[in-house]
Amino acid sequence: MEADAACTVVVAPAPVAAAAADDKALQQKLFQLKLKPSSRTLTALVKKASPKPAAKKKLAGGSGGYVLEDVPHLTDYLPALQAFPNPLQNHPAYSVVKQYFVNADDTVAKKIVVHKGSARGTHFRRAGPRQQVYFQPDEVSAAIVTCGGLCPGLNTVVREIVCGLHDMYGVTSVVGIEGGYKGFYARNTVELTPRSVNDIHKRGGTVLGTSRGGQDTAKIVDSIQDRGINQVYIIGGDGTQKGAATIQEEVQRRGLKCAVVGIPKTIDNDIVVIDKSFGFDTAVEEAQRAINAAHVEAESAENGVGVVKLMGRNSGFIAMYATLASRDVDCCLIPESPFYLDGKGGLLEFAEQRLRDNGHMVIVVAEGAGQDLIAKSMNLADAHDASGNKLLLDVGLWLCHKIKEHFKKKASFPITLKYIDPTYMIRAVPSNASDSVYCSLLAHSAIHGAMAGYTGFTVAPVNGRHAYIPFYRITERQNKVVITDRMWARVLCSTNQPCFLSHEDVEKAGQDDDEPNVPLVEGENSLVKASPLLL
Repeated sequence: MEADAACTVVVAPAPVAAAAADDKALQQKLFQLKLKPSSRTLTALVKKASPKPAAKKKLAGGSGGYVLEDVPHLTDYLPALQAFPNPLQNHPAYSVVKQYFVNADDTVAKKIVVHKGSARGTHFRRAGPRQQVYFQPDEVSAAIVTCGGLCPGLNTVVREIVCGLHDMYGVTSVVGIEGGYKGFYARNTVELTPRSVNDIHKRGGTVLGTSRGGQDTAKIVDSIQDRGINQVYIIGGDGTQKGAATIQEEVQRRGLKCAVVGIPKTIDNDIVVIDKSFGFDTAVEEAQRAINAAHVEAESAENGVGVVKLMGRNSGFIAMYATLASRDVDCCLIPESPFYLDGKGGLLEFAEQRLRDNGHMVIVVAEGAGQDLIAKSMNLADAHDASGNKLLLDVGLWLCHKIKEHFKKKASFPITLKYIDPTYMIRAVPSNASDSVYCSLLAHSAIHGAMAGYTGFTVAPVNGRHAYIPFYRITERQNKVVITDRMWARVLCSTNQPCFLSHEDVEKAGQDDDEPNVPLVEGENSLVKASPLLL
């Protein structure tokens, strides 16, 4: 074996035939009960009787510690699938582009800052058009669905998928699923054409509607199968992508020729691996407007305090970047960094000193900050929404109350406090220019991957290059602000606020920031046989 050859990749066989024996036994059992079984009844009973296998990883290794975390391909379980020349080679706009087609061996490194003796590390398959496709344009029946909360750019992504399929590949059959996942089985589809989506990018929200929850995988795949859909584009956050992963597994289990593609959407920018999610730049830009307003109010009053609550359930990226961009913020509070109110070095002591020094101050707080403090002070139990997210208590109102309560005890120190909550204003606006371009690139990369037969992946930039990332990679944990990193240190330098952290807090943060260990090619989750290259 040559030194730089790749090791063997083993893929799971089509599971449809594997269930035949179980089907026969169930047929006999149902006959004894004098029932007439339908194919779907059998499928449901087999699914209920058989334990669900753990999702397996498709890994390949190379020299120097190179590891490719690959994504599934339709030929993994449909080996006889026919390939066709990519019609883009005859497209007048693309045929003149040099090296337009991505090389089959192109990959994107997950980590680009390495040491001299470091292994090459984890890579992902590079996104882009391939020389061969596995769908003829006239056979494609695509569906698009938006799930979860709103985010700037949703309509832009929908528009670019529709127009990209039509303009690049000549696909004319595209439908929208209304109302999120449950729309697959509870609503009719809406036809999407380049004309009908022509100007939707100028509006906020999503023309398809959205919802949380509604994840009934069997019903969704039944709908996909009944409607003859063979490409599904799913736009949503980490919870939505987990749902997409189960849909792809069920599609593969049934042996359907259907590509399931995810496009990551989260205004909080809390999806791991990827550089950033679309809509984040717009959110930070809009957040600055609220901060500017709070600063004007605070500066214009005696001992003025402006409190701005921004989005950030578990990750404080919007608050952090808006603070850095504004330069008018005196204190930034995020979920990742604990804080306390009373006592030496507490927030209230800092606020009092800052008002004595400057005569005004602005506090930016992410919605997920201080939740433990609030729950403890109010003796409240946790509650969750339809997506399984913890329902947050209003940290903005609570913080305003505590600040007013503190200064009310100081008769000679009156304050004027203004509270601004722009949460839903920020996420309901159309995407700005930067995000609009980004949405187009995401949509086109998703289309190229689906047409090339890849499935079970999310598309996003990794270190500046768009890549196809396995679903499990972006759903294993959430991206969070690293409070032991230089970026958070820049915030502390900009605001001159206390760190609020004990030595134990810093040690714990350092441990939490460590990435989970990903096995190279061995282990129970791997489908790659050991190779001498990796010994």
